[in-house]
Amino acid sequence: MADYSIRDLERLSGIKAHTIRIWEKRYGLIEPRRTMTNIRTYCDTELKKILNVSILNRNGLKISKIARMSPQEIADQIGRLTHFVPDEQSQIEGLTTSMIDFDENRFERIIARSVIQFGFEDTIIKVIYPFFVKIGLMWQTGAINPAHEHFVTNLVRQKVMVAIDNQFNPDGTNAKHFLFFLPEGEWHELGILFFALLAKKRGYRIIYLGQSVPMSDLAELLRVKPFDGLVTAFVSAPSRGDMKGYLKSLSEVSGSIPVFVSGIQVGHFEKNLPPHFTAITSPVHFIEVLEQRVEKVNAKR
Repeated sequence: MADYSIRDLERLSGIKAHTIRIWEKRYGLIEPRRTMTNIRTYCDTELKKILNVSILNRNGLKISKIARMSPQEIADQIGRLTHFVPDEQSQIEGLTTSMIDFDENRFERIIARSVIQFGFEDTIIKVIYPFFVKIGLMWQTGAINPAHEHFVTNLVRQKVMVAIDNQFNPDGTNAKHFLFFLPEGEWHELGILFFALLAKKRGYRIIYLGQSVPMSDLAELLRVKPFDGLVTAFVSAPSRGDMKGYLKSLSEVSGSIPVFVSGIQVGHFEKNLPPHFTAITSPVHFIEVLEQRVEKVNAKR
């Protein structure tokens, strides 16, 4: 069971700390524990309740009414909302509580309803990707353990791999070839899996090397096969101290090939990227890059 500060609850729920304090005092919605220095701390139960209260409030229920509801009544109301596909933020919060509870059935139900509403690609962009950004925040604050991350990552990874397999690499010599890989020691692959799917759907030929690719293996492949772009991500590796050296080595082996980098560490070194590197901030940004490159190719024909 994790401990959360009121700032953690604010970041994870989107509800201002001031509002959470008012709800505590006026309605007794949650009951924080206090440290020896009188600092509020919260557990998983309080986090889940705040997330559920946020969903119900966003869908029209007043706080005063929610405060009078029993835990079972709240759960029942959340269950009904799940079947009617609430807004994206509510779906993200629903996925978060499902992750905390290891509730696979509810997790799958939310994803399935979202796909029906938005389609798979937009579900990635509007729900799944923001959800994993939130998971990254929870990981950084120590709010989740590796089991939580593995649980949801494997559920989503299966769906993305199936979606990729259902897209065929285009025939012909005009298709652009993109290589997707993660640096050695990096295992968080969902981001570039999303991007590989987006590229394949837009007519790019892709080769996916996956997790923890040694630089020597990457260099060997680039010596024998040409590519029009490399796509990678930095979530947990290499460390900041090694980042400068890694970027230098990657720049050398990639030569003039455009390199697209994403991940939560990008913001720390974006200004120091080599000239042929581009920082990708979101799936929508990557789609824009892909479509711009297609337009340039078409303009030259």
